[in-house]
Amino acid sequence: MQLEALQSLALSVAAARSPDSVLAEMVRGLGMTEGVALARVWLLREEPERPAYLELKASVGASVVDPSLRWNRTDGNHHRIPLTYGKVGQIAATNQPLLLQRGPRDWIVDVAWAEAEGIQSFAGQPLTFRGQVLGVVAFFSRKRLERRDLSWLRVFADHAAVAIANARAFEEIARLKESAERERDYLREAVRSALQQGEIVAQSAVMRQVMEQVHAVAKTDAAVLILGESGVGKELFASAIHDLSRRRDAPLVKVNCASVPRELFESEFFGHVRGAFSGAARDRQGRFLLADGGTLFLDEVGEIPLELQGKLLRVLQEQTFEPVGDDRTRKVDVRVVAATNRGLEDEVARGRFRLDLFYRLSVLPIFVPPLRERREDILPMARHFLKAAALRLHAPERPLSADDEAALLSYGFPGNVRELQNIIERAAVLDAPGSLGLRASLGRAAPTPSEAPAASAESAPPSEASVVTATRIRELERANLLNALVACDFRVAGPHGAAKLLGLPPSTLSYKMRQLGIQRPR
Repeated sequence: MQLEALQSLALSVAAARSPDSVLAEMVRGLGMTEGVALARVWLLREEPERPAYLELKASVGASVVDPSLRWNRTDGNHHRIPLTYGKVGQIAATNQPLLLQRGPRDWIVDVAWAEAEGIQSFAGQPLTFRGQVLGVVAFFSRKRLERRDLSWLRVFADHAAVAIANARAFEEIARLKESAERERDYLREAVRSALQQGEIVAQSAVMRQVMEQVHAVAKTDAAVLILGESGVGKELFASAIHDLSRRRDAPLVKVNCASVPRELFESEFFGHVRGAFSGAARDRQGRFLLADGGTLFLDEVGEIPLELQGKLLRVLQEQTFEPVGDDRTRKVDVRVVAATNRGLEDEVARGRFRLDLFYRLSVLPIFVPPLRERREDILPMARHFLKAAALRLHAPERPLSADDEAALLSYGFPGNVRELQNIIERAAVLDAPGSLGLRASLGRAAPTPSEAPAASAESAPPSEASVVTATRIRELERANLLNALVACDFRVAGPHGAAKLLGLPPSTLSYKMRQLGIQRPR
């Protein structure tokens, strides 16, 4: 190899900014050198719990027997080479160069190919940076090579190893920069969300029980499935689980599965490498890599396409994945908290959700009851939202009047906590003197106190005989659920299931069965 050619090749390799472009320049330059029949580069791969191996990353060559035949593919017989196999493996294992001349019958693996193509010599050098073997560069020559050619190849290999290390450093810097930018965006979103939603208000007995569950599951790393109607504040409970866990100092990454386009799901979760598809101009981290060490919150998990659920299950089981367009396996340490307002058992019965994924996600289920079932929390939450709205809007904080409180307590809140927050904020924005006038904000949906089923100021006080104890209510609910289950042959979900008969989501019925100690008879 001439000095001028070596200098030109070394400069082009050093100018490359990604490992793939470095390797492409290496084999391109070597392949253009006089006499070279085939030039190849392997990189060393080290993965947990498996022996190290060499992976073919670039190849250039052409046949003289068949001029149309090119050896540019990297997925052939020598795609992966153990360090204990062949001459190339020997170079990497010993960190020593190798020069072979045509002669013995076993001087290379495929002697017949060498005879047909007129191969005279083989030369290989380890790619070494700071004492660490990065891979092997080797080529077959139709001209006889001498020891001085091996020396030139050593100089080139040293340049190439530095270029590969630099390219990997640039790639890591770009990854860290993107990670910092994305985490910044998540933090901004989290701050905005916190200002809008505030803390969990749990004064009712049922909500205190839910918070006890939150504290219990936060101590583990198992997957959590948060169940409840839309608007009950499932995201707040996911944040509470993260904040109370050992992962509190790591990222909490949130993704609304319903807002991700179907064709971008895989890239959004697992990331992609540059060129993986049209428009992939650079490498991008997925949500799992961004959440490494922390928690990933999958809101509306029932919206994940069925064809992607298998990959999600694999990450949950093995904590490994491959970005789109990349064959490298990434390992992460992520705790998944999922949420849904859909009955996943029903989705499983209809073939729209994998049963094994449902079991994996629902190791620790938490059911958040709707606001109408915890009316003791309505007024404390309303006051909390009022205070937060006044602080954010730089407006004076106005109290709830007796009429406001009566209107809130008599309203059904089909939109749950989110609706309550919107009602309070809408009333707080209106520049009306005195009380908020919530009855007008609630409109016709809110019955007057006299129409409300609950006791009002004008109604007679209830007698002791009309009061049912909590124990009796629990007994009645258990008996009612048992009656429905027996009538449906203990079928929970589906068109003929007990959940449909009771008018409940199947997930809610399953939760209540566990809560009330109801088991399917053998």
